[in-house]
Amino acid sequence: MIRHIVAWNFREEFSEEENKKHAEEIKRELENLKNLIDGIVSINVLTNPMFSSDADILLDSVFTDEKAYKAYQTHPEHVRVGNDVVRPRTCNRRCLDFYISD
Repeated sequence: MIRHIVAWNFREEFSEEENKKHAEEIKRELENLKNLIDGIVSINVLTNPMFSSDADILLDSVFTDEKAYKAYQTHPEHVRVGNDVVRPRTCNRRCLDFYISD
């Protein structure tokens, strides 16, 4: 299996209230991808970081294998969520992908 973790910050031009709404939308849209894309074992979006955190929002997802992960990367729904929901609201993307055992 493959674990895919991504962390972002919200863009500075948004208010705290706007970021709360953005976080809810990003969480809803990303977590729904499990219903739309085969090979996703789990997908969780964390939106309530502690004061000591360097990131505002985190995606933690697991895929059955590398083939499923590659299919996810180019799947039209994932591309739509990335282009229309996540990227316009975030910056400073950091990613870590790694193999995990069952």
